[in-house]
Amino acid sequence: MTMTTRPQTAELSPSVRGREPEADVEPMFLERWSRRAFSSRPLSRASLATLFEAARWAPSSGNEQPWLFVYAHEPQDLARLRELLVPGNRVWADRAPVLALLFARRASSHGPNRWAPFDAGAAWMALALQAHQLGLSAHAMGGFYEEKAYAALGVPESEYQAMAAIAIGYPGDPAGLPEAVRARERPSGRRAIAQIAVEGRWGGDEGGVAERS
Repeated sequence: MTMTTRPQTAELSPSVRGREPEADVEPMFLERWSRRAFSSRPLSRASLATLFEAARWAPSSGNEQPWLFVYAHEPQDLARLRELLVPGNRVWADRAPVLALLFARRASSHGPNRWAPFDAGAAWMALALQAHQLGLSAHAMGGFYEEKAYAALGVPESEYQAMAAIAIGYPGDPAGLPEAVRARERPSGRRAIAQIAVEGRWGGDEGGVAERS
């Protein structure tokens, strides 16, 4: 089958022009980025169901589906989950109408599952791309208090590993962000294909890397 090349820049929104692909790719991969500016506009239950439906169909080793999203939509639950974020993330993520924490189940039906974090990442990406398709933004964060998350959310640490916190909502006005955060509110670049994919054998020369979001 022949792949036809199409001009990606013509299909991209103005906010991400300049984030150019090296090969033909669906525009959603370029247009999705991790915003920090969120609107407080609430999400519908139907939208939430669609996000988790997308995550539900992510691939996993042995079809174990080892991911668990504990999410907050109501005020009392949001307050609890906000307390788990480090201050640097709270300054912007507190405005998001939905917060979630993603866990990976440590064991499969056959014993320890070392692929669980990999599979949970696939579920996160499915959710993030579905969010983009709905006109939403999803931003995953490593900056949260893992040691507090298990008791706060009722998830047994012996069975699950806390992987990431996630803010979900409609894009908001960057003008409402603190100045230092606002300066970072833009799509960023990526390594060249040659730096992330090698044929045959890796030579060990990665070169530089830009900040990613």
